[in-house]
Amino acid sequence: MKKTKNILATAALSIGLLLPGTLTFAQGNSYSISKPADSIRPFKIHFSDAALKDLKKRVQATKWPQKETVTDATQGVQLSTIQKLAKYWTTQYDWRKAEAKLNSYPNFITNIDGLDIHFIHVRSKHPNALPIILTHGWPGSIIEELKIIDPLTNPTAYGGKAEDAFDVIIPSLPGYGFSEQPKTTGWDPTRIAHAWITLMKRLGYKRYVAQGGDWGDAVTEQMAVIAPAALAGIHTNMPSAVPAEISGALWSRQAAPDSLNADEKRAYEQLDFFFKHGLAYAQEMGNKPQTLYGIEDSPVGLASWILDHDIRSYELITRTFDGVPEGITKDDVLDNITLYWLTNTAVSSARLYWENKLIFFQPMNVKIPVAVSAYPDELYQAPKSWVEKAFPNLIHYNRLPKGGHFAAWEQPASFSQEIRTAFKSLR
Repeated sequence: MKKTKNILATAALSIGLLLPGTLTFAQGNSYSISKPADSIRPFKIHFSDAALKDLKKRVQATKWPQKETVTDATQGVQLSTIQKLAKYWTTQYDWRKAEAKLNSYPNFITNIDGLDIHFIHVRSKHPNALPIILTHGWPGSIIEELKIIDPLTNPTAYGGKAEDAFDVIIPSLPGYGFSEQPKTTGWDPTRIAHAWITLMKRLGYKRYVAQGGDWGDAVTEQMAVIAPAALAGIHTNMPSAVPAEISGALWSRQAAPDSLNADEKRAYEQLDFFFKHGLAYAQEMGNKPQTLYGIEDSPVGLASWILDHDIRSYELITRTFDGVPEGITKDDVLDNITLYWLTNTAVSSARLYWENKLIFFQPMNVKIPVAVSAYPDELYQAPKSWVEKAFPNLIHYNRLPKGGHFAAWEQPASFSQEIRTAFKSLR
């Protein structure tokens, strides 16, 4: 029987990924198929050379459209930008470096509510480290959180103190990365929040904190509502804090109310721009995610769909491929896109928009301690007045001078410091 298991495992490795929930990587060259329902199994990431060659071949075979008829990005991702990305993807980019980075951290799989969930779990060497669960969003992944693992778990090496240390848990959302793709409906942010609460309990943590932006905010705030006794507090860089009257004005396409102060007016203008020009992807994924076969079949199609998330992130990425590094590198961008491609999660990740029942940016009645870091190039830089109204137990608020939607990825130093400061009073 052992010989048979090893043959099966070798076959799985030869085609690329160790399939979540099917085979478990163990010490040496042995593999085990047995898996108790609540077991936590080590996980190794590996894709075959054939999968990487196929990716390169598909990028090189891209059927390009004509150049846009404008000189800016008002018609979408510009041809010159995506062609620079494609050229780098096929001539210089090396996925194996990303794979090695991911495997340098302890990766695990566990089954929760019938679904195999992947997560990274790094324990600090410092005593009394505070457990923190970090949740990514779309079109992000665990890739966007990697730069803050070391600063949080080993703060003394990054200008912090031993008492600032965290144990870090980073799960992949269902249908994203290495987590299993749901085969039935119902996996919305609230159900994911329940799963994360189960995960933390399974890891032995009775008291912990949570952080998230984008979908990560929705999941994190729902955790705060569901399990206030377990969560000491939460931190978010994209809070659900837009007052109802402001949301109503935005959806009805009204001009900014005269009563707004300068910070509120700027936030209103940011949201107004996003609702008018940046919601197309969310509307399509929220209504017909299964229609997006093109981004599952074309790497360049997937890349352009991911790049066109919000205008500030797009400008950041464009500068990067124009040779002006700003927070993220070309490899950073392609690590994330390649992860989506190799795991075949373009459509499964999009379904989260279809599943969601929450209203974007609407307060969720969170009562526990909340910390907010407001970055200037986020979808909106949340004004303190709105945040104070949404979170009656606000313990930290800071307006940062630099950073956008992928703050942990773009500005890991300031982001790590924000998390340390945010939760200092809760230790």
